[in-house]
Amino acid sequence: MIGSAYGDGSGRKRRVNLRQLEYLIHVADRGAFSRAAVELGVAQPSVSQQVQALERELGVVLLERLPRGVRLTPAGRAFLPEARSAVLAAARAARAARAVVDLEAGELEILAILSIAVGLLPESVGRWHDRYPGVAIRLHEHIHVDTLEADLRGGHGDIGIGPRPRGWAGPVVPLGWEEFFVVLPRNDPLAGNAAVDIGDLTTRDWVLFEAENGLADIVDSVCRRSADFQPRGTVRTSQVSAAAGLAAAGLGVAMVPGSNLPSTLDAAVRPIAPAVVREIAAYTRSAWSSTATAYLTLLADLPWRRERPSGAMIV
Repeated sequence: MIGSAYGDGSGRKRRVNLRQLEYLIHVADRGAFSRAAVELGVAQPSVSQQVQALERELGVVLLERLPRGVRLTPAGRAFLPEARSAVLAAARAARAARAVVDLEAGELEILAILSIAVGLLPESVGRWHDRYPGVAIRLHEHIHVDTLEADLRGGHGDIGIGPRPRGWAGPVVPLGWEEFFVVLPRNDPLAGNAAVDIGDLTTRDWVLFEAENGLADIVDSVCRRSADFQPRGTVRTSQVSAAAGLAAAGLGVAMVPGSNLPSTLDAAVRPIAPAVVREIAAYTRSAWSSTATAYLTLLADLPWRRERPSGAMIV
């Protein structure tokens, strides 16, 4: 039973529930306990008891009992409009909640790694808008997985999409594998290779990512694990598309996730040998909401790489 607490000036919190308000409204509108009971489909003593309990809680008489029916007292006339407003507000709240569950209204808040948000999610967001036009999407892009996980854990969002989290307490749904590529100018000596060995890039200049971008750690890790070197940066950026463009212009090689490569990029884009991949997953705090569950269905339809490449380095 839904109730509300309010102060009456004495310091005591009084409690009134919606059933009491509904019963009072029906009695006042019908002018009799018996007619109200018939309309409500309950026994007359139940209606009378609920109204009496309301009057005791308020400490005022709301209805004057007459030989034939009832009528509102001055206190009852003052109370009734507010009671009616409270009942209607509760009904509106219930309808709003039901509409969200039925995907007719509301909002889905998505937290995503920037490269995924820009590269893969627009297609799914477009499909969502076509299928559920009444449910808005708020997309928050993160350049580091740590801030994404912290925000989701703190209640800022319904679903996180990014590298599979480690030690996550809530539900996690694997989506697929994202592969990394090397970007070179078209006239680079390695541009004719089918794939590029990171060990061949030890003496090269690099286009690197700003430290706050999680991709900076990935590039450093791959270089260290592949050929035990620290890449020498000529320029740093926080944007994947900018890194690819700078590499195409000859400022250094870049390593970028394939999902975020600009379609108009005039460069040699080559896979890494052995492949470098990371697993992408969707996750939430404790349980999937109805909106997040529906969005997961659309995410599953995206062109994810389902199988991890044999012998690939996982980052």
